[in-house]
Amino acid sequence: MPGRRLVFLLIFLVCAALMAVAFYMEYVMGLEPCPLCWLQRIAISVVGILALIAALHNPKEWGGRIYGLFLAVFSAVGVALAGRQLWLQSLPEDQVPACGPSVDYLLDVMPILDVFRIALQGTGDCAQVVWRFLGLSIPGWTAIFFTLLFVLGIAILFGAFGRQRHL
Repeated sequence: MPGRRLVFLLIFLVCAALMAVAFYMEYVMGLEPCPLCWLQRIAISVVGILALIAALHNPKEWGGRIYGLFLAVFSAVGVALAGRQLWLQSLPEDQVPACGPSVDYLLDVMPILDVFRIALQGTGDCAQVVWRFLGLSIPGWTAIFFTLLFVLGIAILFGAFGRQRHL
């Protein structure tokens, strides 16, 4: 089994790669992220930053388990957000909520808590499938990655990876 520090570093690298893909899709492919996409990006970023801090900290037994718990919690939030978007994408067209303004506009004119409430509800933009790979939309792929990160967080929590002292 690899050491816990290496696992934390790999989680960070996966999250960094996911964010790089998200920015590529936005700025090169021209895909505008919906409110739920923004929240999923925040969740991936939090998981990645936590994993980087854990890799640098390299805590002893219980400290590593606490990091694993936090990784699992934020990954579960990501699964829930991706699941919400997948549910919106599965709705019949007549039940899809109306499209809303961009997140940038919402942040300019509304308090942050109202922006989060709107983002969590999702808009018609969140229900649009604008890209597929191997039959899965973007939230389908993020749900898979969040699930894998959740499983790793739980494995770390229960001590599946030991502390490696040499890195």
